Order: sequence, then C-alpha cells, then structure tokens
Amino acid sequence: MSMQREIGEFSGILQQQGVHAALKYLNSRTPHQYTGVFRFDGDMLRNEVLFDRYHPTVEKGGDTPMEATFCSLVGQQQAPLEIKDAQVDAHVKGLIVTPVVSYCGVLIRDAVSRPFGTLCHYDMQRCEERTSDLPLLQAAAGLLYQYLRPTQAV
Repeated sequence: MSMQREIGEFSGILQQQGVHAALKYLNSRTPHQYTGVFRFDGDMLRNEVLFDRYHPTVEKGGDTPMEATFCSLVGQQQAPLEIKDAQVDAHVKGLIVTPVVSYCGVLIRDAVSRPFGTLCHYDMQRCEERTSDLPLLQAAAGLLYQYLRPTQAV
C-alpha cells in the first residue's frame, strides 16, 4: 500500500472515528503490541491515548517517569528513534532502564512547533521493524496535535 493511501486512510479514520481508532489503524501496520500518544510534562511522560493490540478496549495507559522512556530520547534529540532490540542496540543499551525492548517513535509538535510529545509503537518483546513504520508515524504525528488539543491548535 502506498504511503499516500495509508496517510489518507489514517486521516479519514482520525476525522470520523477519533484518535483511538486512528491508533488502532497505525497499530495494524506494525508488529508492536502498543501504539500510543504521549505528552511531555516536566519529568513525567503522560499517556494521552493508547491502543493495545491484546486489550483493544483499553484507551489510556499509565504515566511514566521521563527518565525511564525512549520517548525522552525522541524529545531530547527531536528526531525519530527506532530500536529493534534495546538489550543489544549499542546506541541505547544502558541509557534507559525500561521493560520496553522494541520501540519506534516520532516527535509531535504543538501549534507553534514546540515539542509536545511522541507518537510511538512499542513492545516488551523484540519486533522486526518495517521500513514503512517511521514515515507513516511522522506523517500521522503531523495531523494528531489538532485532534488532541483542538482549542490550542487554532
């Protein structure tokens, strides 16, 4: 499926069914168990919306200390991050103490282009990355902020 078609489908689902359904769509294109939107809040990472493949009725997860997340690295570097296996990846091994093994995340910016949080796939098991995960997440992240904070996105 082409990227244009995927982002069009994502956008339609986001507009018609909301953020949780849009995360379900993104999750269906990855091997990761979870797809979530997280907001930076000082030393905490706040979950805004979560899709869990094995518990699809769950719409929100817990908050986590920023230091225990790969999302913190996305925020610091303001760049996408993809980790197939955190236990052996030399770029992140020992940096973050977390049960997350596989991670693929991108930055979400607010209405004035400041870092707001992340859109990411993650799993406690090793997952094979797909070359289309990051580009689709980046395109989706550009659309999500206005749905998360409609009064501030104007």
